[in-house]
Amino acid sequence: MRKQKHTTGSFVRIVLADGSFAYARLLESPYAAFYNYRTTSPDSDLDRIASSSILFRIAIRHLALNAWEVIGRRDLEEQLTQPVVQFMQDLGDFRRCNIFDTAGHERAAEPQECVGVERAAVWEQESVEERLLDTFLGRPNADEEHLKVRLH
Repeated sequence: MRKQKHTTGSFVRIVLADGSFAYARLLESPYAAFYNYRTTSPDSDLDRIASSSILFRIAIRHLALNAWEVIGRRDLEEQLTQPVVQFMQDLGDFRRCNIFDTAGHERAAEPQECVGVERAAVWEQESVEERLLDTFLGRPNADEEHLKVRLH
């Protein structure tokens, strides 16, 4: 079987630490969308995977792609072509935040406006896999907690 390329719209299957599988979709590099879908045996049904909701969309380190198996590719659905929204927060003055997106929009924001928005960060393979498993098991993820907006 020839190795498929990692291109926008590719579906990837991710083996988690407990032996279960998670699934994601590659967006415009370096972003990926991770599905709220976990299986105990490998699934390659793109319709079933694509019908699942999205847990989060984050930037990933390119090397993570080497560990994840491409299982197919389709053009992105409308919802996955929407800009990825993130925030940055000043380390010296936590009250200074910016919300921006991949379409080039940016604005100043109050820290409260950043609640529920992903902090601008590039995630490593292991960190993404841990976050997925923690999410599926209903437990807090240390990296995700660390990256949340500071309100005081």
